[in-house]
Amino acid sequence: SNTKGEDSISSPVPNPFPELIASTLTPLLYECLLPSTKSSATQVIKVYNEDNTSRAVEVPSDITARDICQLFVLKNHCIDDHSWTLFEHISHLGIERTIEDHESVMEVLSGWGMDTDCRLYFRKNYAKYEFFRKPLDFFPDHMVSISSETNGMVDHSQLIQTFLNSSSCPEIHGHLHAKEQSRKSWKKFYFVLRRSGLYFSNKGTSKEPRHLQFIADFSDSDVYTVLSAKKRHGAPADYGFCVKPTKGSSGRDLKLLCADDEQTRTCWITAMRLLKYGMELYQNFIQPHQKQKASPMRSISENSLVAMDFSGQKSRVIENPSEAMSVAVEEGLSWRRKSCHRLSGHGSPSTSHSSLLNMALHLGQPWFHGKLSREEAQRIITQQGLIDGMFLLRDSQSNPKTFVLSLCHMQKIKHFQIVPVDDDGELFYSLDDDQTRFTDLIQLVEFYQLNRGVLPCKLKHHCARIAL
Repeated sequence: SNTKGEDSISSPVPNPFPELIASTLTPLLYECLLPSTKSSATQVIKVYNEDNTSRAVEVPSDITARDICQLFVLKNHCIDDHSWTLFEHISHLGIERTIEDHESVMEVLSGWGMDTDCRLYFRKNYAKYEFFRKPLDFFPDHMVSISSETNGMVDHSQLIQTFLNSSSCPEIHGHLHAKEQSRKSWKKFYFVLRRSGLYFSNKGTSKEPRHLQFIADFSDSDVYTVLSAKKRHGAPADYGFCVKPTKGSSGRDLKLLCADDEQTRTCWITAMRLLKYGMELYQNFIQPHQKQKASPMRSISENSLVAMDFSGQKSRVIENPSEAMSVAVEEGLSWRRKSCHRLSGHGSPSTSHSSLLNMALHLGQPWFHGKLSREEAQRIITQQGLIDGMFLLRDSQSNPKTFVLSLCHMQKIKHFQIVPVDDDGELFYSLDDDQTRFTDLIQLVEFYQLNRGVLPCKLKHHCARIAL
């Protein structure tokens, strides 16, 4: 229920609706997986990774998407940063969507046809709830109208609040391309999204009721991203999305739409998610923070970890946080020096062996994706969330001796070449024309995680790949 929506949200993380959240928390994962006294049916489901490897697991019939994500996080010893997501991928239609954390997975599966190629994918999506943190990045002023006494001046908390209120709603409007039913052609129309549904105007940009034609509501429909919209449907751009009935599995059921850029598509999809689920999305967003505060087991284990210094004759606890950080950095540098020493044999490490080690250190890093094309890099970053600081490193296809940093900024992906620099037999790396040198790619990444330098933003989230 959204009846509590009139309360104001001053900050995205604190919970202004405690009585709502308390009644809708998903059960803890181990409660869901351990044998229960209640008789509940179980079912075997198959979940796929990005490389299309899969794993079958037996789960209770009432399991949610968040429970499955937590299950795979535990099984694969991943860091649970709350960005792991379950996706519904419908191959024969070329569409996919984020399954919201609270959704019943079995209900999603029940909408699949017997002869359709549908899959569940487990991967990261950092942009899943980013609109709660930076709503103005997701909703450009020219696309949003709000009926209020603020004369059009709306801050971020009011913008999200109007979505969550059952009695109000921002109106999203703008031009989209729509595919005509049973035809290959696309036409551009002026669309309007309201709480009552999605409409298009048959007379320019008129919003008069007699000119607005109803397209869909979201009580029994979902919004999907269309993959390869230009190639598959002849769309004017690759920023396709669609509205599909929950029980529909045919291409004839799709309402195909296309935006002119990624920001416009993201705005429409985000607004449709908020209109469909409202407060449930906000509950999904703050629930992990609630659990972290409420879990005594976690706080006990974290408090029991202390930094120790074993360098002297007696061990001691390092109480100063700055000193603890300095010791950790020094240990890392010491590990590298020892590794160089082991690689070159006994005595001082040779320059050539040290360079070889520096060339190979990055291979085991989660942000390094090896031989990856530019298009594949863009696809992976887009899948895991077009937010500032999403990045990966890869081998350059045009120059075998160089590397490429692929980085997302302002919902656009840019590529920066990392060039090796040979200085009297010593190998360094630079991406700013030799102004700043690094002995290896790990050092380069660590530097740009702390400093923007010549990049448009700092490196924040790396694209992760795991084996199920």
